[in-house]
Amino acid sequence: MIIYGVALLSVCTLTGIAIGQMLGKLIGVPANVGGVGIAMILLILAGTYLKKRDLLNIKTEQGVEFWSAIYIPIVVAMAAKQNVMGALTGGPMAITAGIFAVVCGFLLVPVLSRIGNDESSDTTKAVSVETPSTTTSSSVR
Repeated sequence: MIIYGVALLSVCTLTGIAIGQMLGKLIGVPANVGGVGIAMILLILAGTYLKKRDLLNIKTEQGVEFWSAIYIPIVVAMAAKQNVMGALTGGPMAITAGIFAVVCGFLLVPVLSRIGNDESSDTTKAVSVETPSTTTSSSVR
């Protein structure tokens, strides 16, 4: 089951790192800027897209869920490793990039919330099937 999500994870990781490198060059920083976070967002979006269209079999879906779950602690560990004092002394560009990342995260909350609400409303619709009421001849006058 674990191997099934690796291809999707690899594509998302490589795409995220490439975008992070391009962002770094655009803002003049010789580093990857947010590539791992972008990859994580791409993994969530791609998994949701494929799941909504029933393009994932059960094993692949379990593999994607596994890698999505393990990816978050990796990102947290990488963020914890960062030198906060170095970022603060790095000047306004580091602070601006940090604020930009936080604002983007906040802006994505409603989008991801809607994705979750769509799935729960589909489940509710499937459960609440109406049954026709029966009437007897004695109740109709």
